Amino acid sequence: MNWLEALILGIIQGLTEFLPVSSSGHLEIGKEILNVEAKENMLFTIVLHGATVLSTIVVLRKDIINIFSGVFKFKNNPETHYVLKLVISMIPVVIIGLLFKDEIEGFFNQNLLFVGFMLMVTASLLAFTYYAKPKDKDVSYKNSFIIGIAQAVAVLPGISRSGATIATGLLSGVSKEKAAKFSFLMVLIPIIAANAKSIIDGDISAANSISPQVLIVGFIAAFVSGLVACKWMLKIVKKGKLVWFAVYCAVIGMTAIAYSQFFA
Repeated sequence: MNWLEALILGIIQGLTEFLPVSSSGHLEIGKEILNVEAKENMLFTIVLHGATVLSTIVVLRKDIINIFSGVFKFKNNPETHYVLKLVISMIPVVIIGLLFKDEIEGFFNQNLLFVGFMLMVTASLLAFTYYAKPKDKDVSYKNSFIIGIAQAVAVLPGISRSGATIATGLLSGVSKEKAAKFSFLMVLIPIIAANAKSIIDGDISAANSISPQVLIVGFIAAFVSGLVACKWMLKIVKKGKLVWFAVYCAVIGMTAIAYSQFFA
């Protein structure tokens, strides 16, 4: 992998991690087009995820500080309940990750046909939000678990994590801004934990050939584009314009399916 490929993949990761178009699906498409070997870029993937986690923390730093400030008062306050809801939302993806890790990794083999069909699923889910009538509801314990199930399903490449979780929140009546922030915050610990597990398990040993310069370029590209996408997405959700991403996902999905049949 050279620095230009790292730059392109970093930008793709940063933008699509927050926009409801599936970062994993776009990365699979990008790797296929750039001919990047999936088995050799585990360290690069970890670096990109670290960059988007950092961009989330920067954009939502005030919310995160308020949450931690409330939790460490050790009282039965809204912040403590919010953290408990975040923990509940993580349960489905943790179960899926522990029980079906190998099966999930099997989907990440640059299978554009599968990615294309999953992007069509994402498009359908986003299209439903056009008819949703979200209220000014907070995320409840029940909502947090349901949104967590949506996040677990989104481990499949082509299913947008932010799209699935935000759409599920909106369809459950959660307010637009609260659904978006909950979606971005709920993924922080699972990503950090998954990356830490990969490092501990030695999954990055095959990535020793990647130069530090390539990793730095990818990290910066993902971080900067992630900052832009996170802020943009928060504004988009408030305006309820997710239906246009449904159109985009449908077009990209059909393109991926066609490419897999005639060019791959």
